[in-house]
Amino acid sequence: MDRNPSPPPPGRDEEEEEVAGGDCIGSTVYSKHWLFGVLSGLIQIVSPENTKSSSDDEEQQMELDEEMENEICRVWDMSMDEDVALFLQEFNAPDIFMGVLARSRCPRLREICVGILGNMACFQEICVSISSDKNLGQVLLHCLYDSDPPTLLETSRLLLTCLSQAEVASVWVERIREHPAIYDSICFIMSSSTNVDLLVKVGEVVDKLFDLDEKLMLEWVRNGATQPLDQPQEESEEQPVFRLVPCILEAAKQVRSENPEWLDVYMHILQLLTTVDDGIQAIVHCPDTGKDIWNLLFDLVCHEFCQSDDPPIILQEQKTVLASVFSVLSAIYASQTEQEYLKIEKGKLGSNS
Repeated sequence: MDRNPSPPPPGRDEEEEEVAGGDCIGSTVYSKHWLFGVLSGLIQIVSPENTKSSSDDEEQQMELDEEMENEICRVWDMSMDEDVALFLQEFNAPDIFMGVLARSRCPRLREICVGILGNMACFQEICVSISSDKNLGQVLLHCLYDSDPPTLLETSRLLLTCLSQAEVASVWVERIREHPAIYDSICFIMSSSTNVDLLVKVGEVVDKLFDLDEKLMLEWVRNGATQPLDQPQEESEEQPVFRLVPCILEAAKQVRSENPEWLDVYMHILQLLTTVDDGIQAIVHCPDTGKDIWNLLFDLVCHEFCQSDDPPIILQEQKTVLASVFSVLSAIYASQTEQEYLKIEKGKLGSNS
């Protein structure tokens, strides 16, 4: 013989292994065929014939079939794997999720779809792709107006992920600036929500926005302050006017009630506000707010942080939040001292005249 003998034909088990290997997503054991089936099911859910508004099926559209929920939750878990995330991107899954967010009235389904996009955005290449899609960006920002806390939480997580990517952060800052209603939505969440996980995540988004763009921070500080900051503002019962600093204070109080250690993000927001004059004025001149913030921070230092019986490691862990607290206290004190000095000088001028 002038060649090696041919190998024996593959057995049944070997054939099945080859087929299974070709069905795997990247180096994972996840099935492409199964994932196609789940995504096809999502397409069916939001197809025009299934999304026609009707009072009879409106309640049904608010509920998610248990089997579909279990499957799409598996995709949510799988999307943390980069191979799966890239495969979803190649299959144009973000467009499918955008259709769900635009058409579905099922809160749980919306939450899961935003959550999957949030996982996918953790990978830079996909984050850039998601961020460059203007239509998807509009739909995602619209999710900030949602009334469902889990959906708001996942939307905030996704935004924070994108804002943390230097390559696309400016895109999202500009989009948020173009949607003034986002300010009202975030202020409403901070002032009224009791969901501490949501408050912390929204706080992280605000903190990141202010850290990235001082101009946006100034716009939000001045929002709702058409009158001087030291004068009460008339508010319409139909259209309440939110002021940023009182909303931050309410959120901080709520977070403190659960765990003071989670307050660092709101303390850092206040510290950022004190880096601009309008921010300091917003803190000290809002009726009662300046006093309330002073009392909160003073109480945190005296009764929560830096206690005499704390081991040194605790103080080391608290140094970041303490730095923010003392910075804000110092700014408030300096501002109040300056105001008192100006009053004295004004009184002297009055008496001399």
